[in-house]
Amino acid sequence: MTIEQLVANAVGVNIKQASNTIKLLVEGATVPFISRYRKEMTGNLDEVKIQEIKDKHTYYTELQQRKETILKTIDEQGKLTPELRKKIEELWDATEIEDLYLPYKPKRKTRAAKARENGLEPLATTLLLQQCKDIDLEAEKYISDNVPTADDALQGARDIIAEMVSEDKQTRDIVRDAFSRFARITTKKVKGKDAEAEKYRDYLDRNEQLSRCPSHRLLAMMRAQNEGVINIHIAPEDPERTIERIERHYIKARNTSAAYVKQAIGDSYDRLIEPSIETEFSNSSKESADTEAIKVFTDNLRQLLLAAPLGQKRILAIDPGVRTGCKTVVLDAQGNLKHHTVIFPQQRAQEAEQMVKDLIKRHDIEAIAIGNGTASRETESFIRSVAPQSAVFVVSEDGASIYSASKIARDEFPDEDVTVRGAVSIGRRLMDPLAELVKIDPKSIGVGQYQHDVDQNRLKDALNTTVESCVNLVGVNVNTASMHLLTYVSGLGPTLAQNIVDYRTENGAFKSRNELKKVPRLGPKAYEQCAGFLRIDGKNPLDNSAVHPESYHIVEQMAKDLGCTVKDLISDASKRKQINLQRYVTAEVGLPTLNDIMKELEKPGRDPREQIEEFHFADGISSIEHLIPGMELPGIVTNITAFGAFVDLGVHQDGLVHISQCSDKFVKDINEVLKLHQHVKVKVLDVDIPRKRISLTMKGL
Repeated sequence: MTIEQLVANAVGVNIKQASNTIKLLVEGATVPFISRYRKEMTGNLDEVKIQEIKDKHTYYTELQQRKETILKTIDEQGKLTPELRKKIEELWDATEIEDLYLPYKPKRKTRAAKARENGLEPLATTLLLQQCKDIDLEAEKYISDNVPTADDALQGARDIIAEMVSEDKQTRDIVRDAFSRFARITTKKVKGKDAEAEKYRDYLDRNEQLSRCPSHRLLAMMRAQNEGVINIHIAPEDPERTIERIERHYIKARNTSAAYVKQAIGDSYDRLIEPSIETEFSNSSKESADTEAIKVFTDNLRQLLLAAPLGQKRILAIDPGVRTGCKTVVLDAQGNLKHHTVIFPQQRAQEAEQMVKDLIKRHDIEAIAIGNGTASRETESFIRSVAPQSAVFVVSEDGASIYSASKIARDEFPDEDVTVRGAVSIGRRLMDPLAELVKIDPKSIGVGQYQHDVDQNRLKDALNTTVESCVNLVGVNVNTASMHLLTYVSGLGPTLAQNIVDYRTENGAFKSRNELKKVPRLGPKAYEQCAGFLRIDGKNPLDNSAVHPESYHIVEQMAKDLGCTVKDLISDASKRKQINLQRYVTAEVGLPTLNDIMKELEKPGRDPREQIEEFHFADGISSIEHLIPGMELPGIVTNITAFGAFVDLGVHQDGLVHISQCSDKFVKDINEVLKLHQHVKVKVLDVDIPRKRISLTMKGL
């Protein structure tokens, strides 16, 4: 079976879709480009399916390379039979391939290897046959300088059998079956770790079925184990039953030899097989938990990046503080810093009031952004009382401190301190969350679940893929975008993004997409990949749309056939209705692309994000001490996990709506009913002030 066929079967697409998509990927096309501009080749596959094809193609290609390495290693040992080669070549399951390779895998010196060196393999074979009438007498034949007694000979023979049993594929399948059906995960606190164990008290002395252990609990337990607080053990509930199944495969008689073989099997299970399969299941469970946690993170990140933008408005942005005051900045509609100062609403309220009113009037402020950190509620109340007519938005500060101390921020504002940079970031997040958040490591944005416990390379790849998807979905204004935003545009990357910014600085704003070809090192392939996602408000209206330059001739022909200009086609819906798309179908361009073109002509460069809405927390509720069970309050969803959603009530401590409390109906996936930054109404169930825990419900509301 070819890799293309394997990918098609794994992803659930036909062979043509898989082959064409793989061809495009190998040629250097990106997932967003393929999804948007090569629908005829892929059969209209979306980004999710294309990414799956990409991942599976990588997996099977690497597995093929692994098989070649294994075949070469066995061949060099002179043990590669035609049957074994055929078996390995036909297998595409990594675990089964490794099982076949196990007996030939170079390993450190084992007890069995030492016994073989001492010439005890024939005795092990005799034991396994279980036909010798006096095996103890037989063992005396193997006494030597290295094997002082018959008991030593028999022990060596049992060591060889133990290793043979542990490397036998059928044996390993028996144990895997037992683990998959009956494995339980147990935890035990490490002695002397009482203080450290307090924060993990929910995970101490647990005993539950591994298959029913949710990913978030597994990751928490593994974190506790990594910190040396608990020990984790994974094993079938009744190991004796598993050992009996293995014995039925090997024991053929009732004599002394059989008894020795039974001992070897027990030793093999305890010393070799169970630890090996436990590691295997621990790793696979961790991998599954990672997958789920990474999905939670990427889903949340996508919602955060695609949060509703306020747009190009003049902003007063405030980073709240108490002792050091509130750092306050003024941004123009392009996000440029125009002024900064510090106000002290709590210490010098009258002075602060006058300063805010002056700034609003002098700079014609259109909206006010307030960070959601310390003193946020107090600052919000103050601003609303001072400027009741202004639109006020509370903005997440997660990651703002990371940005303000970063090289990116220093390059943008070399003469300002971190507090000014942080306030600027808060204001810009309100204007365009996507453009500002791409400057921050996604792990620092605060919407993950156990993000530091999952495989960091997988997490990084998944988050970068999500950012790239969001940036290309929205599109980028090439004349205003930062280098960091341009980096994520299909086909670019850091070097070309910087070259675009440098060209823009030297030559002024781009006047057309065609001018992008003048950017150093931006060749035909990069231009093909990026052009459709870059917006330019110039002479050609199509340059400010998602219509790819390779399709301009189609729109121009449509306009020519109607006797009008492209601008007329965009502005006049009646003219677009006269277009018969079938006339423009060719071998390369089909209805999927033509329908996309028509949607773009209807709303060129449309922003897929929703409109932003102003939100008010409940008056008089600003700390956890103000909460009383039974209260019904407005809140904003700040984070979504597999087990529930965290909601900001404006009390400096998010409350948890458990998945069982988020709806009157049964909910399997919380994303079905809640999304990040959603405005919700919740009821307080319980308040644990010492542990700073707030339990909430949405049932019956």
